[in-house]
Amino acid sequence: MKVTIIAVGTKMPAWVEAGCGEYIKRLPRDYNLRFVEIPVGARAKNPDIQRAKQSEADAILAAIPKGDWVVALDVAGKIWSTEQLAGHLDSWRMSGNDLCILIGGPDGYAPSVLARANQRWSMSHLTLPHPLVRIVLAEQLYRAHTILHNHPYHK
Repeated sequence: MKVTIIAVGTKMPAWVEAGCGEYIKRLPRDYNLRFVEIPVGARAKNPDIQRAKQSEADAILAAIPKGDWVVALDVAGKIWSTEQLAGHLDSWRMSGNDLCILIGGPDGYAPSVLARANQRWSMSHLTLPHPLVRIVLAEQLYRAHTILHNHPYHK
């Protein structure tokens, strides 16, 4: 199963690349986890937030691989435990579809992105910085994998 994480924001600090890289390296090759970065929509002194969100939405929608199951990380989404995530990961793998997870921009998603999502997931009630979300997401995918394979990492 290919896992594509589409994230709004480019030029992440080295610690983000290193953190994500660590969990990508730990996952088996059949997960084929990769990040696709989308530029943040232009925001100036008096930004047109809707235009910026639409710019991000156009790029996100264009980057979603055809046929993928799409999960949007969204504050209004459902909160899952790690065990629930493992159950979803198992279901996604068994469905035969590849997985695409979306990390939105600073002002959230345009409605067209949420309409494309098959599921909406809130990682936490906390507000997390987007670079950190990338690492936490990669780690949680790895942890969910270890649960499914009875690996001691989760304990």
